[in-house]
Amino acid sequence: MKPLIFGVLLMFSTSSPADIFRYVAPDGQIHLTNRPTGGVDYRLVVHMRPRSYHNDLKHLSVNKSKYGDLIARAAEKHQVEARLLHAVIQAESAYNASAVSPAGAVGIMQLMPDTARRYGVTDRLDVEQNIDAGARYLKDLLALFNSDLRLAVAGYNAGEGAVIKYNHNIPPYPETQNYVQQVLKLYSRG
Repeated sequence: MKPLIFGVLLMFSTSSPADIFRYVAPDGQIHLTNRPTGGVDYRLVVHMRPRSYHNDLKHLSVNKSKYGDLIARAAEKHQVEARLLHAVIQAESAYNASAVSPAGAVGIMQLMPDTARRYGVTDRLDVEQNIDAGARYLKDLLALFNSDLRLAVAGYNAGEGAVIKYNHNIPPYPETQNYVQQVLKLYSRG
């Protein structure tokens, strides 16, 4: 039996917090990077929130109150629990209405461009449009996954296609698995 060859190649282009992706080459060498290159099957292994997220935490209760009425209206309009919207918003942006993720998600509920288009959002930074679309998306995910909160939350993070791809289970992505736990914990606190 041959000994296992284990090598690690680190390629980082920034000193700020970033997601870390891993690729295992056919020769067993492991490549880690914060910027995966095209054509190579990198997998997310560590999800880092931007520093701005941590700065937003000190303003969380103020922003939560500031947007509470909009969240309550969207929850009532779309028949989604307000505490679920609050849990998703806290996990996504810490109530930062101008948050922008490295993946391109924008606003208080971190809408991706395709999701925003699907729900008719013309300005993802418009808090009311953002919350309304996020609430509608959660309602649709709950309907799609037979009110399974875990799967709806996983779908919000990874996309409903990923949940379907993995036979209606939480996808095996560390980011999504951690996200589901975080949202459910926030949701249970009410």
